Amino acid sequence: MVCPSLGIGIKDKMALQNKKTLGQNWLKDRIILDEIAELARGDGISDSIVETPVCLEIGPGLGTLTSSLLRIFPEVVAVEYDEKLAYNLPKSFPGKNLEVIHADFLKFDLENYPALKKSYVVAGNIPYYITSPIIQKLLEAKNKPVRIVLLVQKEVAERIAAGKGNHTVLSLSVQNKAKVTLGPVVSRELFTPVPKVDSQVIILESLENQIIPDDVFTLIKRGFSAPRKKLIKNLGQVSKDDLLKIFEQIGISRDARPADLDLEDWQKIYDGLTA
Repeated sequence: MVCPSLGIGIKDKMALQNKKTLGQNWLKDRIILDEIAELARGDGISDSIVETPVCLEIGPGLGTLTSSLLRIFPEVVAVEYDEKLAYNLPKSFPGKNLEVIHADFLKFDLENYPALKKSYVVAGNIPYYITSPIIQKLLEAKNKPVRIVLLVQKEVAERIAAGKGNHTVLSLSVQNKAKVTLGPVVSRELFTPVPKVDSQVIILESLENQIIPDDVFTLIKRGFSAPRKKLIKNLGQVSKDDLLKIFEQIGISRDARPADLDLEDWQKIYDGLTA
């Protein structure tokens, strides 16, 4: 059903059109859609599948992924920004345990929504321009999901999963709170309308405790102020001699750039500077 508290009053006959401003590109390949749903359940990822009764879907659109999710999960809560799509989606799944909420997910009250107070997972095909804030919202929630499976632009997925030598603030911030795994690459030809780039599934499994404290990210952001420059120059507020001494103690090259350091390296620099 559509959440009644939203008071959606839309005429029954409405044309459903792709909106470029919302980054709407719908996946039409059933095999991939089913695989995303299975990954959301944990198939092939965890040693033991964590049974979650609820799947939160972000941006269900026409319901192509919703259909696969409803085959696996007892309950699906779908948050859709497009008013027309939110109104029409329940009509495609009569009798199913599907709740559609017309809302901007970034403003959606995730922490106080009743169905999400129990264990849940997240799935969705989301546009590039809101990938980072969506992931941040989910991983910082008090009731964070067990698992997040998102279909995003391939380049973005690779950035989030990057390792030493290719790190960004994004990869470090996500990996600080979740185990990151890359899923299948999805060709642009499998979408309608066809986007300009390929996509990829990314799986995030929430960590019980983050790896390094938030305070260290003040240092990390300063270190990435000029990503291509040597780290020692970006941290110019600190004595060069003091930095070189710390670098030597923890085994970091004086020529290191911010992308070369992992979370533990940043923690060691932070500890050295605050000792």
